[in-house]
Amino acid sequence: MSTERLIYLPLGGAGEIGMNAYVYGYGALGRERLIVVDMGVAFPDMDGSPGVDLILPDITWLKERRDRIEAVFITHAHEDHVGAVALTYEDLRAPIYARAFTANIARRKMAEHGHPEDAVQTVSAYPQEITAGPFKLSFLPISHSIPESSALVIDSPEGRVIHSGDFKLDETPLVGEPFDPDLWAEVSKGGVKALVCDSTNVFSAHAGRSEASVGPEITKLVEQASGMVVATTFASNVARVKTLADAGVAAGRSIVLMGRAMRRMIEAAVETGVLSDFPTVVSPEDAKSIPRENLMLLVTGSQGERRAASAQLARGKYQGIEMQEGDLFLFSSKTIPGNEKGVIRIINAFSEKGVDVVDDSSGRYHVSGHANRPDLEQLSSIVKPQVLIPMHGEHRHLREHVKLADSNGMTGVLAVNGMMVDLSGNQPTIAEYIETGRTYLDGSVQIGALDGVVRDRIRMALNGHVVVTLIVDEEDEPLGEPWCEIKGLPETGRSNASLVDVLEADLGQWLGRAGAKTLRDDEKLNEGLRRVVRQTSMDEIGKKPEVTVVVSRLS
Repeated sequence: MSTERLIYLPLGGAGEIGMNAYVYGYGALGRERLIVVDMGVAFPDMDGSPGVDLILPDITWLKERRDRIEAVFITHAHEDHVGAVALTYEDLRAPIYARAFTANIARRKMAEHGHPEDAVQTVSAYPQEITAGPFKLSFLPISHSIPESSALVIDSPEGRVIHSGDFKLDETPLVGEPFDPDLWAEVSKGGVKALVCDSTNVFSAHAGRSEASVGPEITKLVEQASGMVVATTFASNVARVKTLADAGVAAGRSIVLMGRAMRRMIEAAVETGVLSDFPTVVSPEDAKSIPRENLMLLVTGSQGERRAASAQLARGKYQGIEMQEGDLFLFSSKTIPGNEKGVIRIINAFSEKGVDVVDDSSGRYHVSGHANRPDLEQLSSIVKPQVLIPMHGEHRHLREHVKLADSNGMTGVLAVNGMMVDLSGNQPTIAEYIETGRTYLDGSVQIGALDGVVRDRIRMALNGHVVVTLIVDEEDEPLGEPWCEIKGLPETGRSNASLVDVLEADLGQWLGRAGAKTLRDDEKLNEGLRRVVRQTSMDEIGKKPEVTVVVSRLS
């Protein structure tokens, strides 16, 4: 009996949408050689992670096994797959492989963080193979909403695994490779042990639509517009950006790209040869001298991001351009769940300006980049895997995808982040449970979820903050009364007196009753003053704020 095993371990992206990080390993128990597929980020929100810049998977398990990592493979250039590649490079120090467009984006990230760009190696599509320890891998083209998306064909001594990456079955994607069912059938004909598969749209019952289907509708909308037209979409959806630009040109409009991410993606597509015929664009400065009815702006911020071009246009001017009554704003995108408030805020701001806003509620101006339920069934019927493991989805998506696999006569395995699946032999088993979670990029520092920084920030946001300062002399006696500073709290409470005055009075009374033993002990002083502030605040304003006590002792 073989003592070596083939394992699959999701560290992010299985049980959530975003922050993708998957590990495959082969070898003796505890000595497996490892490869990593994708290293992405998720984006924060003010409710759960205020002030945080990015959310990353917790890769502690990988860091502890860094000497066993052969390589990192990136399936495509969406931030939830490539966004953490530079942020984790110091910890992993493994070569990174990607196709040309994705590699271009990854190298830019590496350069921004001072890492060697040549750590990212460009690989051609299947049938080129990369050897990584006991594995041989190929990038298998698949259509998605960004150029050069690829599944990974992963061969090991235990058999072939196909990791789908994000995908849709689009035979006319406009930019990038169309889905080729014959190629996929050829790759699968020798038998596939496991298909690890995108689950995002498993609840969408109708077959997915092609990217080509939105072009005529967008063109018609732009031609009928009388004022300036502004459109937003995901900056990475190069095909959609080109469709929008082509629609503007067809209507006799000059095209303006606004937003760093939009320009960066188009530049990368041109540099790598993915895009060869993008319309000529004009700068925002030159656009000011063009009649507004002859302008079409393509802007970032389809998800309501406060600093993106869309939000800034909604608030006022952006790069000297302002929207006016009679202009048209188009959301050629789907609002990701959780971003609705930001998008609605922008829509209402434009409405107040008299701008007509068109979103995707009609389904005419956007198509998803992910496979719907019939498409998932079609892919699995081509691949015919021994096992189907759903990934890239919330728990409900994964569970439904397992049910779908089971109903089609396949073995489905529900594996969320931290569940290590042993794919050896003919029957997959859960081998281990690994502690997983998330870390945060907070400014320029990475912090752990259990460090307390985000927790304290949430508490301060919810309850306000009080700083109490007390000076104690050489005889361990208070030098004057303690004083307070408040942040995020009302100035007066139920007694109609100044909250600061009430707090300071109660603190003074408590100090007057405190014994010499308490006055000598900073810990007891801290706890007593803190308790008084929280109780008085509860009585006055119905909240218990966060409290910082500063005791200064004169020596």
